[in-house]
Amino acid sequence: QRGIPVGPGRGSAAGSLVSYAMEITDVDPLEYGLLFERFLNPERISMPDIDIDFCTNRRGEVIQYVTEKYGREQVAQIITFGTLAAKAAIKDVGRVLDMSFADVDRISKAVPRQLNIKLKDAMEDAELKDLASKDPRVKDVLEVSLKLEGVCRNAGMHAAGVVISSVPLKELVPIYVTNKQEIVTQYDMVGLEKLGLLKMDFLGLTTLTIVEEAMKLIEKYRGTKIALEELPLDDAETYDKIFSTGFTSGVFQFESSGMQDILRRYQPNRIEDLCALNALYRPGPIQGGMIPDFIDRKHGRKPIAYDLPELEEILAETYGVILYQEQVMQISNKLAGYSLGDADILRRAMGKKNAAEMAKQRERFITGATARGLPAKKVARIFDLMEQFAGYGFNKSHSAAYAYLAYVTAYLKAHYSVEFMSALLTSESGNMDKIVKYINECREMGIAVLPPDINHSDLNFTPSGDAIRFGLGAVKNAGQGAVEAIVEARQEGGPFTSVYNFCERVNLGSINRRVIESFVKAGALDSLGANRAQLTEALDRALESGMRVQRDKAMGQHGLFAAFVDEHKTEHPLAKLPDWTMEEKLAGEKEILGIYVSGHPLDRFREKVPDLATHYTDKLEDLEKGTEVKLCGILTNIVRKTNREGKYWAALKIDDRRGTADAMVFASRYEELLSELREDAAVFVRASALPEEGGPPKLSIQEIVKLEDAHVDLPSLISIRCWLKDESSTEKANALSELFGRKQGNTEVRLRIEKPRDFSVIMDVTMKVRPDREFRAEIEKICGPESMEILAG
Repeated sequence: QRGIPVGPGRGSAAGSLVSYAMEITDVDPLEYGLLFERFLNPERISMPDIDIDFCTNRRGEVIQYVTEKYGREQVAQIITFGTLAAKAAIKDVGRVLDMSFADVDRISKAVPRQLNIKLKDAMEDAELKDLASKDPRVKDVLEVSLKLEGVCRNAGMHAAGVVISSVPLKELVPIYVTNKQEIVTQYDMVGLEKLGLLKMDFLGLTTLTIVEEAMKLIEKYRGTKIALEELPLDDAETYDKIFSTGFTSGVFQFESSGMQDILRRYQPNRIEDLCALNALYRPGPIQGGMIPDFIDRKHGRKPIAYDLPELEEILAETYGVILYQEQVMQISNKLAGYSLGDADILRRAMGKKNAAEMAKQRERFITGATARGLPAKKVARIFDLMEQFAGYGFNKSHSAAYAYLAYVTAYLKAHYSVEFMSALLTSESGNMDKIVKYINECREMGIAVLPPDINHSDLNFTPSGDAIRFGLGAVKNAGQGAVEAIVEARQEGGPFTSVYNFCERVNLGSINRRVIESFVKAGALDSLGANRAQLTEALDRALESGMRVQRDKAMGQHGLFAAFVDEHKTEHPLAKLPDWTMEEKLAGEKEILGIYVSGHPLDRFREKVPDLATHYTDKLEDLEKGTEVKLCGILTNIVRKTNREGKYWAALKIDDRRGTADAMVFASRYEELLSELREDAAVFVRASALPEEGGPPKLSIQEIVKLEDAHVDLPSLISIRCWLKDESSTEKANALSELFGRKQGNTEVRLRIEKPRDFSVIMDVTMKVRPDREFRAEIEKICGPESMEILAG
């Protein structure tokens, strides 16, 4: 009724047919084989709730509605307590003990990268032991951190939880009011549930905002109204163009570089594949090595075997692998006669690894299955497999709902690329790293991203034919009021014809010199027929003219003289000045937009960069500690700091057109590299990766060379991965053979050829090649993006 976008479903509620019939969820549980008992069954003790995703921008309206419906004193958001995990404890203690950032960083990075690792276990690691034995300060930090681990560090507000009561909450729980006048409980979720209070999760999901905005743009610019419920779920273009190529930036849940690599190997071609990948791409299955095995089974490179024929119906869609929690429930039901309610209890017991409960359940399972005539040995093995996979098992209802939403975003990207990417860019306004990433994605898709323009731009990113136009709202210092004033004046009087005409027509109560100067630097006034130097020089006179005209209008003088003077046609000659240099233009764009638009400082090294760089900043997230990284980029945000010993070190960023990376020059290298640490310098950097919790690694710089002086060393060994399909096998093989013959050199080639559902083979090519920029470009044309990898320098 209010037009607030709602998600297709979340969690076990997607298994409820009633929820689907009432349009609470959009996923048909019968079509996906979902279990109602995973959501609700007679044996369940706790009250089930339905988690709902709402458009991020309008989630507040939902909470406001609930508050008005049930009463302000009966509705509150829920407190959360942040606790000190192992690395966080080390960082806080190190700071209090006045250790340098570099030293604390060294200690925290020695903690093994293992999910939810405890400090006590981490201290058994050889590297951490070695640090503690050599430095008493490290030992002190670890001992204090051990005592603080798990302690509450800060209070916050739960991202989604809302509690609703039949009586004023202050009569039941302590509450507090935030500085934004939000009512929040002082008991967390666990405490509230123990009191029997009803908790609802209203989650904000940006993807829903993107989909809604894309659909509005499609209707506005194409006249097509999209009905999501009518989208075909077997659209070949969506799978071939987006998922199978790993071209998934902006696709919900599928845009990490690790997932993109898996997609290219997996070659999904049905919604069930997306559901399975959602469940697989998590720490447990990744660390357990399940993904390569799963891919090989899909493509027939490994046999699919079932311990009992009864399992085939349950496990066929996951190639014989127990992947979903619901499969554990179905196996217990079919083999051992469990009710689905009892099977859910077994599923939860396995997840909690309760040894005593598991011993009882194992006996019951084997007894029930053998009573049905099944062999005890095989049944025991099946139970052990269920128990093993229970730690990895994922909620299929949740996975199916989110796979559907991922498919929707991919479908829009495949068929309405300009509108989808416009909505995606708008959703990330303010996040420059994401903006840069998605603009690069647009370029790869053949979509030009045009600079902001006062005669064409709206507030947000919008389609402009087959291109995308920057929104005026992305310009630094330009608030929504200023943009609205510009759009309103343009709608009333048509395009602006000069900087004077602009200043005379736009409400100068909403826009000032600083804002207009920002528009000039961003290139938003370039369409007025003057260069940026001329516009800047004329700005003060144009503002004076505009204020005079608007003052006269306000005093009524405009009407008196309108018959004799048309100020819109008054000529204001501009000074004859040369335009800013390209360097000045780019600096202005970077300052105001956060990115370069007219070009990039690396453009003059366009042919050199691919031969020098082994990595790009948008593909660093999965690197192991110590991995050597070679980057070409622009040094920015250089900050000199001192460590505890009073020695200098530097923190900085590297911009390589695809994004930025955080980097450091530690004290041991600082003096040697100081002469190359220059703001906006174009450089070649050799560094090692320092993994960060929950984000891309930082880089420890070992070498900096001016890009014009950097020497191209071609690698000694490269890998090329090529996917074959029936219609392209011969064509690709011939193209590779011709390219290898034409680009002979000294680099060895390891060729990996994969054919879905047929074979995968790795071979060393006898012919050596010269893998320069031209070679790489042709390989990507033949085999797809990122198909070439450097294995040895």
